[in-house]
Amino acid sequence: MTTKTVSDKNAAVIEHRDQLIASFAKGEKPRDRWRIGTEHEKFVYRTADHRAPSYDEPGGIRDLLMGLTEFGWRPVMEGEHVIALTGADGSISLEPAGQFELSGAPLDNLHQTCAETGRHLEQVATIGGRLGLGFLGLGLWPDKARAELPIMPKGRYAIMLRHMPRVGSMGLDMMLRTCTVQVNLDYQSEADMVKKFRVGLALQPLATALFANSPFLEGRPNGFLSYRSHIWSDTDPARTGMLPFVFEDGFGYERYADYALDVPMYFVYRDGKYIDAAGLSFRDFLDGKLSVLPGERPTMEDWSDHLSTAFPEVRLKSFLEMRGADGGPWGRICALPALWVGLLYDQGALDAAWDLVKGWSMADRETLRAEVPRLGLDAPLPGGRRLRDIAGDVLDIAHAGLAARARLDGAGSDETGFLDPLREIVRTGTVPAQALLDRYHGAWGGDVSRVYEEMRF
Repeated sequence: MTTKTVSDKNAAVIEHRDQLIASFAKGEKPRDRWRIGTEHEKFVYRTADHRAPSYDEPGGIRDLLMGLTEFGWRPVMEGEHVIALTGADGSISLEPAGQFELSGAPLDNLHQTCAETGRHLEQVATIGGRLGLGFLGLGLWPDKARAELPIMPKGRYAIMLRHMPRVGSMGLDMMLRTCTVQVNLDYQSEADMVKKFRVGLALQPLATALFANSPFLEGRPNGFLSYRSHIWSDTDPARTGMLPFVFEDGFGYERYADYALDVPMYFVYRDGKYIDAAGLSFRDFLDGKLSVLPGERPTMEDWSDHLSTAFPEVRLKSFLEMRGADGGPWGRICALPALWVGLLYDQGALDAAWDLVKGWSMADRETLRAEVPRLGLDAPLPGGRRLRDIAGDVLDIAHAGLAARARLDGAGSDETGFLDPLREIVRTGTVPAQALLDRYHGAWGGDVSRVYEEMRF
C-alpha cells in the first residue's frame, strides 16, 4: 500500500474533471522508456517462537527498519514513527500487521529486477539475523488469528481498520493476514493501455493459480489454494473485482476516472495527518462539499492518494498494476514480472494473448475469477476446458515476448529463464499450495509450523 512522505498543502487545486483524466495520459511513455516495477511482501516472525513482532518491542519492526539504514536506506517519518525507507532500490514500507514490502525501483529488465530482489533479501536477512527475525514467503499467515497480530502506527491503517468491517467480512484479513507480489508496467497510449488492461484482467486468474500459495488458515487447511485471492471476494465490493466496464466499447482513461470517482474515499492527508473520510464521495470533494473538509477542494495529490485505495485485479494509476498473485519464495518473485512483461511488452505477444481471451464473455471471466482460488488450474474455461489447458500456451506466448525483447545479462542469457518456475508448475500440474498440502498431509504429519523451515527466505 502507498506510503505518504510529504503533505503539500500548496499543491494546485483540481479545477476541472479533465485534470483527472489527464493524469492517466501523463503516464504514457515511448516503448524505449517502458520500465518494470516489482513489489513483494513477506511476513516477519520471531525465529524463537514464530510470533509476529510488534513495532515498538526490542528487536521489532522499528528496529528492523532502522537496521536497514546501514545499507543506505533513508527513514520516512509519520509523526514520531519511522514507517518506511527510501533508497536506490525503491522504497520499503509496512503493511498493516508489519508485513514487510519492497516497492522496487523502475528498471529496464528482469535481470536488474532479480538483482534488486537479491540485494533486498540479503539485507533483511542480515539485519533480521541479528534481531532474531525470519521472513516467510506465503500468501497468508498460516497459523495466526487476527488477535495475535500487531498493528503498525500508520494513520491510514487506523481509518481502514475501522471501516473494513462495515463493508465486507474479510477486509481485516486482507489487511492483517495476506502478502502479495505484483508488477507495475507502462503503456504507450490510451489504446495500448486498454489492450494491456483487458489482457491483464482476463488472465489474472491464471497468475492467481500459478502463484497460489495460501492453503492454511490458523494452523489447518482452509479448503482453498489461494485463500488470499478468496479474501478479496468479500473485502469491499465497491473497490474490488474484475471491472466489467473495461471490456466494453469505449473504455479508456475517462471511463476509469469515472469508476475511481465512484470508489468511496478512505482519507484525506493534511499537514502530516490522515483525516477520516471513509465512505464519503470524491465527487463531493470536487464540489467543495466534503463534510470533513467543508469548502475545501482536492489537489492532484489527493487524487493520486484516492487512486491507491481502489483494489481491482488490475489497477490503473499512471501505470498498470497486476495484482493477482500470492506472496512466495525468492525464485517465484522474479517469475511474476517475467510472465507479465513477456505477455504485455512485446506487440506480437500482446496480440496473441488477446486473441486467446477475447472471445470470453464477462460471465466466463467472472466464473473463472470466482473458482480459481479454490480450484487453481482446474478452474473452468469456456467450452468445457480448464485453466490448465491454456497455461502452457500462455507461457509460450510470454516466452516469445521475452525472447523478442532480447534483454541479455553479462553471460549472454535473455530473460526467458525467469519463466522456468512457472514451466515446472505447468509441467507437473501442481501449484505451490498443492505442494504444501501434500507435505502437510505427508512428511509434516499435520504440523503446519514446518512451513517456517521450508518457506523462509
